[in-house]
Amino acid sequence: MSDDGETTPGDWALFEEPAGFRPPTPPPTEATHTMENGTHVRLQLVGSHPLWGHYLWNAAPTLSRFLETHCTCVAGKDVLELGAASGLPSIVCDKLGARRVVSTDYPDPDLMKNLAHNLAQNGCTAPRTVAQGYIWGADVTPLLAHAPQGFDLILMSDLIFNHQAHPALLDTVDRCLAARPNAQVLVFFSHHRPHLAERDLSFFPLAEARHYTYTKLEEWLLSPMFPDDPGDAHVRATVHGYAIRRPGWPNA
Repeated sequence: MSDDGETTPGDWALFEEPAGFRPPTPPPTEATHTMENGTHVRLQLVGSHPLWGHYLWNAAPTLSRFLETHCTCVAGKDVLELGAASGLPSIVCDKLGARRVVSTDYPDPDLMKNLAHNLAQNGCTAPRTVAQGYIWGADVTPLLAHAPQGFDLILMSDLIFNHQAHPALLDTVDRCLAARPNAQVLVFFSHHRPHLAERDLSFFPLAEARHYTYTKLEEWLLSPMFPDDPGDAHVRATVHGYAIRRPGWPNA
C-alpha cells in the first residue's frame, strides 16, 4: 500500500497472504539496455521486492538515454543516484565519464547485493563508482565522503510517486547538491496512478518553496508498465523529465 492508502503500481491484483505464509522468492530476472554507442548494459533484477526494485521502470532507461544525449552534464562530474534499484543510470554515468558515481538505494541486503553485482558486471568499480545503502533524509556524511563539495548531478528515477517521501528527498538534495554553477537534480517519472498525478507533481512546488527553480525538460511516450492497471493508459505510459536547480544558476 502507498502512503495515501492507495495501492501501489502493479499490485491491484495482490491479496494479503494468510498469517505465517511466506511464498518462495522468484529467481532474479535479467534486462539489457543498449547505449547509443552500442554498449550493452546487463542488469540483474531481484526476483521480487516490496520496494519495487524488481522492475526496470520506464523512467530509468529514459533518463539514461537523456544522459547520453546530454553527456556534458555527466562527464567529469560527481553524480549521486537516489533509489537506484538495478543501477542503470548510475552505470551509464560511469560509462559517460563521470568523475565519481555514488549509486544508492534503501540499505536492504538483497537490493544492495544486487546493485553491487550490476555495477561490477558492467565494469564499474570503486573508488570511482560505488553502491551504498542510504535512507532518504538521513545523515549525508557517508555520501559526502565521496564528494566533499557536494554532487554536480543528483538523479531520481520514478521516486516521487512515494508522496510522503517528498520532504526527505528534498532534505537530501539540500545537503548534497553542490554549490556550483550547473549543479542540478534530474527527476524522471511516470504517473503510475493517474488519479494521483497532482500529488506526484506536488514535489515541484515543494522544491520551489525551498528556493529551487524547476523546469520541465521533455516527455516521452512509451508503453505502460502494467497494461491492466486502472487509469488512462496514455498517462501511465508517459515519462516526464524535470530539472531542479538553484535560482539564478545557468542551465546545464
